[in-house]
Amino acid sequence: MNITIRKAITADIPGLSSLFDRYRVFYNKQTDIGAARLFIMERIKQGDAEIFVAETEDGTLAGFTQLYPLFSSTRMQKMWLLNDLYVSENFRGQGISKALIAAAKALATETNACGLLLETAKTNTIGNQLYPATGFELQDESNFYFWTNK
Repeated sequence: MNITIRKAITADIPGLSSLFDRYRVFYNKQTDIGAARLFIMERIKQGDAEIFVAETEDGTLAGFTQLYPLFSSTRMQKMWLLNDLYVSENFRGQGISKALIAAAKALATETNACGLLLETAKTNTIGNQLYPATGFELQDESNFYFWTNK
């Protein structure tokens, strides 16, 4: 199957919202297609994220990755947070995740960023095999903390 990786456009919002909703459900969030649509629409229209989609020959969106810009103070450079990566169940095992990661790496190179940062659950077996296989290194010398504003 021929897959094209490209930047998301406003015409992708319906299909991308569906993928994004399924991605959130994968991470144990309640389905909310309306909120997913609004969130994706805002990201595209405001341009505060870079979203790449994997599109089949017939126009079906098979997967996506969403990246947010960050900065490294110590390196004094931009870096990207690869926040979301999802491939629809029907299209898994075809190298789409690796192609989406390649697009993210190209973005980092094009924007002179120092690298890509990502986080995944320890229980995400597939992701924890995929990321090292695509050149990511596990950073186990740091502690990761998160504060939740309730």
